[in-house]
Amino acid sequence: MTSDTVAAPDEVAAFLARLTVLLLRSSGEGAVLVERTVQDTAHALGAEAAVLLVPDGAALTVTAGGSTRTVALRGFPEVFRLDQVVALKPLVLDVRAGRIGVAEAGRRLAAIETSRPPYPWWLKLLGIVLFTLGFAPLMQATWYEIGATAVLGTVAAVLAVAADRVPRFGAVLPLVVSTAVSVITVEVFARDTSHGGPVLLMLPALFYFVPGDYLSAASAELAAGYVTTGAVRLVYAVFLLVQLYLGVLLGLALTGTSTRSLFDITAAPDLPRWALFLGWIVFTTGTLLAFAIPFRLLWPLLVLVYLTVGVQSLATKAIGETGGTFVAAAVLSAVATRLTLRPGRPPRLVLLLPGFFTLTVGSLGMRGLTTLAGGHVIAGFQDLLKLVTIVTAIAVGMVFGATLAQPARAVH
Repeated sequence: MTSDTVAAPDEVAAFLARLTVLLLRSSGEGAVLVERTVQDTAHALGAEAAVLLVPDGAALTVTAGGSTRTVALRGFPEVFRLDQVVALKPLVLDVRAGRIGVAEAGRRLAAIETSRPPYPWWLKLLGIVLFTLGFAPLMQATWYEIGATAVLGTVAAVLAVAADRVPRFGAVLPLVVSTAVSVITVEVFARDTSHGGPVLLMLPALFYFVPGDYLSAASAELAAGYVTTGAVRLVYAVFLLVQLYLGVLLGLALTGTSTRSLFDITAAPDLPRWALFLGWIVFTTGTLLAFAIPFRLLWPLLVLVYLTVGVQSLATKAIGETGGTFVAAAVLSAVATRLTLRPGRPPRLVLLLPGFFTLTVGSLGMRGLTTLAGGHVIAGFQDLLKLVTIVTAIAVGMVFGATLAQPARAVH
């Protein structure tokens, strides 16, 4: 421990409070590691910390120098600035190893908090478009789906970037985006039923906003024993999903279109195999730009994406979709957990995210709700039941993989 490490209790408490807030703000994929990270960091600084978590806040109690301080903190969970998550890991490791004290740690944390996004707004916009284009072949493997998604994804990306500049717009962003996408889809792209159902044409453009990650993170927290955090996050994820669904219905109302048009029929595929294979490169590149992941991580993340897709495809053929999803989630979680144990590797969240998105759990909820609205009751409930099953398979698979791969008290 350096001489700077032994610091005034107020200084230690202030640093731990700021660290907790930043961890909360980057906990859109789950808050399981927040408590452990804060406690281990406090111990390295000669203090003790207790954290009571909810998804968007925490009660932090710090005991240092014979005195105790308790503070209530707020940090809205999201996953949009993963460059800060990447920068935070070496800072925490340096504090734990005693290489820096609380004063230097505070300066480095301030630099992370005030850092600008690694990409300009137009690259984030491009990233969201690429993200949606990479997802499009999973809905329908047709050139028409790709073309429609290019237009609809651009509309969604423009609105998302605009919300960054007008923060109050963010509260209704899913509703506005789904309404715009619904109107354009019905009026422009869904006139000919041979191109597939309108739901399948809309979904890729909405994928950036579909809370599949929140749904699975909530289930994983419940499986790990974080009942309050998991339950609240689950309710919030359902709220976001319903907001997207209401936007689709509002788009139909604005165009005078019956909800009976919300059928879920897939067009005949015409994409060559090479396009399907290269689509994951487009998807992963878009993920890096959209979620502010440093570009140097493209290749390791691309390997994890192809690993997840390959394992899921092979396991699904052998044991069915639910089993295949469980195995893919477990393998992805185990590999990411082992990789992140090395100090120079990215945090587990960053390694997991692109591969996790390939499991496409959130789209099932949207398909189920819109299909129900279209009067197709049996198909709609089948999609919703499948959503519950797949969400659970992913969550349990993630916990199972991490349990197998993670040594006791591993450093993340």
